[in-house]
Amino acid sequence: MTPAKPEGLNSLYLPGRPADTRVVVAMSGGVDSSVVAALLKSEGYDVVGITLQLYDHGEAVGRKGACCAGQDIQDARRVAEALGIPHYVLDYEARFAHAVMGEFADSYLAGETPVPCVACNQKIKFRDLLRTAEELGASALATGHYVRSRPGPRGFELYRAQDAERDQSYFLFATTPAQLNFLRFPLGDLDKETTRKLAREFGLPTAAKSDSQDICFVPTGRYTSVIERLRPGAAEPGDIVHVDGHVLGRHGGIINYTIGQRRGIGVAAAEPLYVVKLDAKRREVVVGPREWLRTRHISLRDVNWLGDEPLEDVAGHGKEVLARIRSSGPLQQATLRVSASGIEVELAHGEDGVSPGQACVFYAADERGERLLGGGWIKSAEGAEVIPDRSRVRPAVAGCEPLAASPR
Repeated sequence: MTPAKPEGLNSLYLPGRPADTRVVVAMSGGVDSSVVAALLKSEGYDVVGITLQLYDHGEAVGRKGACCAGQDIQDARRVAEALGIPHYVLDYEARFAHAVMGEFADSYLAGETPVPCVACNQKIKFRDLLRTAEELGASALATGHYVRSRPGPRGFELYRAQDAERDQSYFLFATTPAQLNFLRFPLGDLDKETTRKLAREFGLPTAAKSDSQDICFVPTGRYTSVIERLRPGAAEPGDIVHVDGHVLGRHGGIINYTIGQRRGIGVAAAEPLYVVKLDAKRREVVVGPREWLRTRHISLRDVNWLGDEPLEDVAGHGKEVLARIRSSGPLQQATLRVSASGIEVELAHGEDGVSPGQACVFYAADERGERLLGGGWIKSAEGAEVIPDRSRVRPAVAGCEPLAASPR
């Protein structure tokens, strides 16, 4: 339910006429942000488009002149020209390389599974770009994220998008209340088909442009090659160890593995084996039966809380929430607690393949939908109280050469 706007506020819940309201639009060169700029322009807002140069795509793939982020910049510029709005390109490569790409590589080397899109929003778009928008005299920064933003009693609140399949609220859990009051998400009540239709009606050059499926700086999907280029020589070989302690083979670096992986592990066994743990200090890839993947208890670090009351007050005795571990994963009932060791989440039904470095995001259902309450980075995860029968899985036959692990 969309609340009625108070008298004197425009469609962005800001005082004054649209013509007197400057809005910066983060234009990535894709169809979503292009439609945001077109919608606001059509309503009469003073729209300024900004595109961030975050990385050299040719450098990322190791080929000079590769079709790249440069094309996205050109597409954003073409849209701005079609709409008749000013457009600026800001060079944030150094900041992005340090705050996002470097941490991405280090996280994998530590045996984690990072979510760089969250870090990009947290440390680049909603911090540096937001500050730039303020310096340009803008009253708001608008993006093409599919998420709903609504004013509440204590400021703006985030809700899952109307189109559940497109919902991007998971990636925004680290957004602060102050940032939410400045951010606007015009696509939150639309589905992708409607967005495409609007792009065609506005005659935008990006109307038929495909959506990007990969991490922006990993265009080939082979993240290991990016890590090796950023941290040369850091991927050291080690042992592949069964949960019962037997050494099954060798690996060429834990960056080639992720928690929950089954294929390409590189050892033979009587039954399927899964990666259940990555021990960076010991350089070990620990494998075992599927039962070992199930996790119920999660410890978090760097929690961002967007609820109305202090987290310590509401979670001191346990707060019932809806938790999500992956951006496309389901919501499940969970209990959020504050303990002496930090913030913990207990999943009601558990989840397979939970890895440190991922995010656990929590919601609460109300009359408006599922409200984003915040989230945190997974520090550690404990399995369910299921002890598999280790005798069911036999070590690889002595003397057999392990298969080479395929890059992921």
